[in-house]
Amino acid sequence: MLQIRSSAFFIIALIGAAGGAADVATAAVPLEVYGRLPLIEDVALSPDGSRIAYVRTTQNTRVIAVVSLLDKKLITALNVGDQKLRTVEWADDRRLMVETSSTAPQWGVSGVESEWHLLQVVDVVSHKSMLVPNPGARLRGDFRSMNVVTGRAMVRHLGGHTVLFVPGLFLDRRPLPALFRVDLDSGNQKIVSRGSAATKSWLVDDGGNVVAEQDYDEKQQRWALKILRDGRLQEAVSGYEAIDFPRILGFGPSADTLLVQTVEGEESVWRLLSLKDGALGAPMAEHKVLDAPIEDHRTHRVIGGLHVGSDARYVFFDPHVQQQWDAVMHTFEGEPLHLVSWSDDFQKFVVQIESPEHGFLYELADLKAGRVVSVGEVYEGGIKPLEVRPISYAASDGLQISAFLTLPSGRAEKALPLIVLVHGGPARHDTGAFGWWPQALADQGYAVLQANYRGSDLSQRFLAAGFGQWGRKMQTDLSDGVRYLANEGIINPARVCIVGASYGGYAALAGATLDPGVYRCVVSVAGIADLQRFEQWVNYKGIYGNDFEERYWARFMGVSGASDPLLDSISPIKHVDVVNVPILLIHGRDDTVVPFEQSTLMRDALQRAKKDVEFVALQHEDHWLSHSETRLQMLQASVAFLRAHNPPDPP
Repeated sequence: MLQIRSSAFFIIALIGAAGGAADVATAAVPLEVYGRLPLIEDVALSPDGSRIAYVRTTQNTRVIAVVSLLDKKLITALNVGDQKLRTVEWADDRRLMVETSSTAPQWGVSGVESEWHLLQVVDVVSHKSMLVPNPGARLRGDFRSMNVVTGRAMVRHLGGHTVLFVPGLFLDRRPLPALFRVDLDSGNQKIVSRGSAATKSWLVDDGGNVVAEQDYDEKQQRWALKILRDGRLQEAVSGYEAIDFPRILGFGPSADTLLVQTVEGEESVWRLLSLKDGALGAPMAEHKVLDAPIEDHRTHRVIGGLHVGSDARYVFFDPHVQQQWDAVMHTFEGEPLHLVSWSDDFQKFVVQIESPEHGFLYELADLKAGRVVSVGEVYEGGIKPLEVRPISYAASDGLQISAFLTLPSGRAEKALPLIVLVHGGPARHDTGAFGWWPQALADQGYAVLQANYRGSDLSQRFLAAGFGQWGRKMQTDLSDGVRYLANEGIINPARVCIVGASYGGYAALAGATLDPGVYRCVVSVAGIADLQRFEQWVNYKGIYGNDFEERYWARFMGVSGASDPLLDSISPIKHVDVVNVPILLIHGRDDTVVPFEQSTLMRDALQRAKKDVEFVALQHEDHWLSHSETRLQMLQASVAFLRAHNPPDPP
């Protein structure tokens, strides 16, 4: 449970503070600044814009502060301690929803290796808190609820009460999905929809009615979208897909519609599903330029979308809201802005700024008052982001690869040592936005290349280009980037190391085993080394089985399953004999995404082959480096390793 701190709390110069960060000396920012969790994060405005909440982290201690914007006074401070904080959102103007996670088995479950998400609601005025759903509460019959959430809580205001509709789990011999209705004023909770193993999500309208359900049977590969008809949920559309089944994103921008994302050919498409007749409409033109929808807090409908990239753009369908956002953009005169939070009336916006001139900080724009005030710097010590340059190069087969190059300061752009920093996923992508890891490495004197190799989710077509290319062209896309920078004279090809986490950790190991001769050292954080063993683990982990997950990975790997002999050809652990560079392995012991044994098995194989290998185990750490101390430990160990085997030039 969260604890209320009654003692005085350090309030960052929230109102009236001078904008911008202090000047930074030419010396590198200490690794402690980059490596620890941000000083401020999860900044959220209350719906009426009267209060602001944010998370402040000092060492391993995290505190949620709530401040009144009217009188600039601290309302409360919630001591989170070293819990793994995931999200902080307002349920209404006085209650916060605080989501944490834990790898420890929850009430009613044993022997399941998973990251369990937990939800607490805290009244910032009365200081009362409640767990949602209430763990162990008896429902109908012998069913009991679990204090586990499996998706985002939907906030609805019904009859003067704030009511949450929370996807979670209930126990019926085994955990099964359910949608809980929790009245935050009365404390009453009940299950309003009990699902099966195939149930993925629900959607609730502003009247508190469950109007849609999404199902996907992993074994039969059958999907179905259900809508409320004649008082019950009935199938509107259905079909069969091995992986890319349609997904409900939320309510559509027009009345009585749902926004559905489908994959059609090599394109991702947005369509509107009618709640009246269940018909799917034509593809929406907006999805040609937008990657993610933006939802109105009041109506719960899509009011715009975000284009993700180095030039992140926010588009609003309502001309008035677009005008408000344009005014914010104009206020900051072309600074790169990331929208963080806003009031329901679109008069106040919290944005995140990152620029070499002003630093990396949160700002609050109050359009009605006509002023901008500083919330504070994201990282302690006045970090000013180093230059991140978008580049593009051709892979060996001609495919254009977009990438970002972070450059060290005080050094000529010639024959620089290079770190190839590979993103995880692999179905994710780098945007050029501030990243603590590439910035820390560049601040040490390295050029840092972040390539969106094929298989990155820049588009459905580009994602599909990676199918079957795990360890193959997905790998050579990275070394093609090294060759491009070498030809440009920016880097020295004899001074290149590869670093990555998760899939990026696999790519780092593959750089030494499947694409040798390019890199002089390797850092793999939570990397997959033995693909056959990983696929076998995927088959057996989890509550309901993972047929879908097995197919997902097999598609990228280009294999038929865990028994496919082709796995050996792209498994780093099967090719340790060709390793001729030093390797650093780092892994969290509580990792539930890539088993800890993947790194220990690789260490043992390298040691048997008498290769140069170091190993760092992160105690009580998960896949996402959620703790300050162990995240810093990872950064310090990897930088020390890189400096020893690929020393940078002095500034």
